[in-house]
Amino acid sequence: MDKPLAISMGEPAGVGPDIILALHARRAELDLPPICVFGHPEFLRQRAERLGLAIDIAVAGPDGANDAFGSALPVVAVDGLMPDHPGQISPVSGGAVIRSIEAAVEATLAGACRGLVTAPIHKGALYHAGFRHPGHTEFLAELCANGGKPHLPVMMLAHGGLRAVPVTIHVPIRDVPELLTKALIVETVRVVAHDLRHRFGIANPQIGMAGLNPHAGEGGAIGREELEIVGPAVAQLQFEGIGVEGPLPADTLFYPTHWARYDAVVAMYHDQALIPIKTVAFEEAVNVTLGLPIVRTSPDHGTALDLAGTGRASPASFLAAIRVADAMTAAR
Repeated sequence: MDKPLAISMGEPAGVGPDIILALHARRAELDLPPICVFGHPEFLRQRAERLGLAIDIAVAGPDGANDAFGSALPVVAVDGLMPDHPGQISPVSGGAVIRSIEAAVEATLAGACRGLVTAPIHKGALYHAGFRHPGHTEFLAELCANGGKPHLPVMMLAHGGLRAVPVTIHVPIRDVPELLTKALIVETVRVVAHDLRHRFGIANPQIGMAGLNPHAGEGGAIGREELEIVGPAVAQLQFEGIGVEGPLPADTLFYPTHWARYDAVVAMYHDQALIPIKTVAFEEAVNVTLGLPIVRTSPDHGTALDLAGTGRASPASFLAAIRVADAMTAAR
């Protein structure tokens, strides 16, 4: 544990900076592991003052973060403008936000930081700076590829032992059946099983697989995707020695007693996976990106522009994201 966790500062008009500062102010009480923020030092000074937090900012690299952490917030400075206007998206800040993510990924890939926790971004603000990725995760996958073929990033929402993974993510419901393929399901579950073993320390992970249709298709009476796509994917994975069961009806699979039987549940689309986890842990669930060469977590919330600068944003999910990244790097 001689390396800090990297924190990318995220959208300056949102609550990410507020929560980072608030958690650092309570670092002793929370027994927070050392962190190193990639962002704009003067902006963070201004936001801390706005929030009434007496926090010193130490401009330091990852190698000096642990020593500085006890008395100040270590910040790796990025160039650019970041106006302190809570709730007001600025076109001038996008470049600095992008550079903070790039620098944090670079430091983590190089081993200077042991994992990455990302604060929420606002894609609309980043488009002014040339951002052309579908989302934060796809950008991270490209950065981690370092010019090669991008990894398959897999989204996992986690709360304690409850973990949910959607195979398809930010796509219209009408497109899901066409996007689902045996190959996509197989590769997704391979990534999940691998990272459960190597990042979560689960020697023999057990995975539950939801069906796409009500009642998992009822033998073809309510759709054939379970017979033609999901079932064959499960058979292939079982042949490979991966502990997976399914396809199972999603309406009973996520009942807490059933869910707890599995180390992760794989669902077919975004809401099928995220509604259950957000129902049981709305403020404490953590977004974990599997399939990357680095550990990456993030809070399960957005920029919450209306709460920025008020001090009212809950730090629970961000704290949980730090805890999960800390545990994952310890398990590895």
